[in-house]
Amino acid sequence: MSGASLRQALWHPHVNRVNAPAPLRDWLTSGGSLTARLMAHGEAFRVQRLHQRRAPCLADEAGALHLPRAVQVLEREVLLRCDDTPVVFAHTVVPLSATASDWPLFGGLGERSLGSTLFYDPQVARGELEFARIRAGHPLMERARAALDLELAGDTVLYARRCLYRRHRGVLLVTEVFLPPVAALARRDVTPAPTNNTK
Repeated sequence: MSGASLRQALWHPHVNRVNAPAPLRDWLTSGGSLTARLMAHGEAFRVQRLHQRRAPCLADEAGALHLPRAVQVLEREVLLRCDDTPVVFAHTVVPLSATASDWPLFGGLGERSLGSTLFYDPQVARGELEFARIRAGHPLMERARAALDLELAGDTVLYARRCLYRRHRGVLLVTEVFLPPVAALARRDVTPAPTNNTK
């Protein structure tokens, strides 16, 4: 496979096309807020912001955003951590044409969750999920590796999903790359302990 093709992922409208293992398939296809689901699987959830800045649009994002290749976008990358273990590498891009009224909270998110703003804003329209396998050579694989300071085998495959959001005239593309530890997360038992009412 050529270096150029490795820098793009094949995005599919159905999860069956990526042959994800069952535990990862469940995470890939889950509806609702990923933030809320992660919070239900750990004692402590945290967003670690890596950066938020202008950057060239990635090759396999330009088409989804209807932008020319190599155009600049506003890019945000974070690690989502459960109990201090990184479980998701999230990458978000917004065209520079977007206005503050389109995405009023995006510029000041800091280490707050983007998902918590998207899912509870009635003016946000969510598109359909797309799914892909991310391999060595793809920019998101390399960035995830650098953020985690990990050596990953050359044949490592990470599973990802992305979704296009619209608000007013603005669009925003969120890509979530699921890291191997996410498959081991178990939902917390939040059943309250029985109380002793005897006197």
